[in-house]
Amino acid sequence: MWAVSTLTMLVLAGILPDFRIQSVDGDSATRIAVTAAIGAGAFGLLSALVWPLLVRLLLLVPALVLGLLVFFLNGGLLLIALRLNPAERGDAAPETAVVVAAVMSAVASATGAALAVRDDDAYRRRLYRLADRRRRGGGAACPASPGTVFIQLDGVGHDLLLDAVGRGLMPTAARWLGDAPAVAGGRRRPTHRLTPWRTDWSSQTGASQLGILHGSNHDIPAFRWYEKDRREVMVCNRPTSAAELQRRAVEATGDGGLLTVDGASRGNLFSGGADEQALVLSIATRRRSRENRSRSGYFAYFSDPANAVRTAMSFVAEAAREIGQSTRSRVRKVRPRVSRGGLYPFIRAFATVVERDVVVAAVMGDMLAGRTAVYADLVAYDEVAHHSGPFSRDAEKVLERLDRSLALIENVAEHAPRPYRIVVLSDHGQSPGETFRTRYGLTLGDLVRAGCGLPVPRRARRTHSGAEARAAVRAALHRPVEEGGEQHRPSSRRSEPIVLASGNLGLVSFPDVPHRMSKEEIDARHPALLTTLANHPGIGFLLVRSEEHGGVVLGPFGAEIPLDQLDDNPGPLADFGPGAADAVRRTHSFPHTADIMVNSWYDPADGEVLAFEEQIGSHGGLGGAQAKAFLLSPLALSAPDEDGTPLAGAEHIHRVLRRWLRETDGPQVPLAAREDRRAA
Repeated sequence: MWAVSTLTMLVLAGILPDFRIQSVDGDSATRIAVTAAIGAGAFGLLSALVWPLLVRLLLLVPALVLGLLVFFLNGGLLLIALRLNPAERGDAAPETAVVVAAVMSAVASATGAALAVRDDDAYRRRLYRLADRRRRGGGAACPASPGTVFIQLDGVGHDLLLDAVGRGLMPTAARWLGDAPAVAGGRRRPTHRLTPWRTDWSSQTGASQLGILHGSNHDIPAFRWYEKDRREVMVCNRPTSAAELQRRAVEATGDGGLLTVDGASRGNLFSGGADEQALVLSIATRRRSRENRSRSGYFAYFSDPANAVRTAMSFVAEAAREIGQSTRSRVRKVRPRVSRGGLYPFIRAFATVVERDVVVAAVMGDMLAGRTAVYADLVAYDEVAHHSGPFSRDAEKVLERLDRSLALIENVAEHAPRPYRIVVLSDHGQSPGETFRTRYGLTLGDLVRAGCGLPVPRRARRTHSGAEARAAVRAALHRPVEEGGEQHRPSSRRSEPIVLASGNLGLVSFPDVPHRMSKEEIDARHPALLTTLANHPGIGFLLVRSEEHGGVVLGPFGAEIPLDQLDDNPGPLADFGPGAADAVRRTHSFPHTADIMVNSWYDPADGEVLAFEEQIGSHGGLGGAQAKAFLLSPLALSAPDEDGTPLAGAEHIHRVLRRWLRETDGPQVPLAAREDRRAA
């Protein structure tokens, strides 16, 4: 490493005019080489000893700002290294020092990785430096029973995964499924099985992950919804809402969550009851402490200067790639298309580079520390697919990089102090289609206002995207997650409705009525509203409460089907496939279901829906691939659907994962509300 760094410094000194390692009068080749060797050695020692201290001091700096500071801090260390050189021949302009330090760190990282490939002990030592925490007690023996790592590929649907495996985009997943050719010819034996599962009506991360990690997603009707009793809009990726939803789930189940025994939660909306948490949104509003600091994952990763520089360079490259791709999309007038300007290139780069690298590093550290259960969410694909489309080339590239992350985690498992079973799953899929606003020139809110006889703006305004990565970025920047359009308060005007969008699911609430309004009450107040919505070509069906039938599904041409008759007469739900009626009935039972639940049109021929948000790949309602997630589980574990019952709903997945944790012969997951006790 020292030799390669020395050679790198010599090459850079020959290329860059403002960087020199010899006196003005010139030196012999030997003296120049010695000066370079001393400078490279000093820079290496400062990087190893001083850099972690600098990162820890800067933990209060927002993560994205820290990423930008990486280059300048590294350049400062190089200038110090040159000043420490006893030959006093090294010098560099400040801006040149930044470049030299970045190149040297990148070369050192690549060299270290190459050398470690041939030395298992060196590789293990390098990976240990990435560990977030060490097991308390130091010398305590690691259990011999297998640990379990759950990796959530956010937004990757079952059919999309199969397609990616078949096209060679995900060779690691293909090898696990036995679809990759063996070295000696023929096919490999599969090590995993792939099982589809159907999401709830609210096919989005908030509902799915809360159900998976905490065993209950009752009363989560959408990604965002209005609660009349609290006079507040709940948003799943808002830290205050996430904390409240987690509290409700713990209270409902009497259980801290899936990860209460020696667990770790990484990059998730909810903690799952884990003691070790990093980048977890539900704790973002708590007072930071050594035990619950959600940004501890950043320190563990950025404390290695080579990692910091590599990730910072990849961040810049990814942002530039997004700008180029979106520009090309506009020039070619690709349809469908949504706006990808403003801060979006940096949000995408955060999700696909920073969040991925930090979460994967945290998982690696957990495995090397021998933790019993780890659950991590990688949001990269979901973020890109929202704006580029689920089947776009942009999204395919992200799938390839996610597969490499799976391969790295699998490699680390070979060096862990206990065996690990790697389970990969998704929380939902994504359905393609243009936006409701693009197709019809008005938003769902405009249509509702027209049905209520209220004035409609001449130009339809864009609806904020609910992509999960935006909340992670705001938390990293220490900025409130609340968006202007989501701070709703009841209007003084009697008939002003609140209209919220969650992918292709819309919710209409009348805040001045304290209870959930019935169809009869809505018709009496706004006679044209339900008819306007139900007969619009962009609407698939409506759900409303009925004083006569309890609950009814409304469709075009006067279709009105009571919920208890949907099995015999699905009416407008016929195109949405099996399970749609059960999902609608379950949502109808929620206390905070909106006055009117609106699901967009769905074309079963091409799987397209119409998003009420600015997304050309969307999820949140019924229709198409968004409702078909997957479980990729080791054959060593029992079949997810061993009793023959199809997997339906996130709570069902929670029960399956609990069963698998029990099968590892490790400690049982207790039914104790540890999260509540810890908070108290």
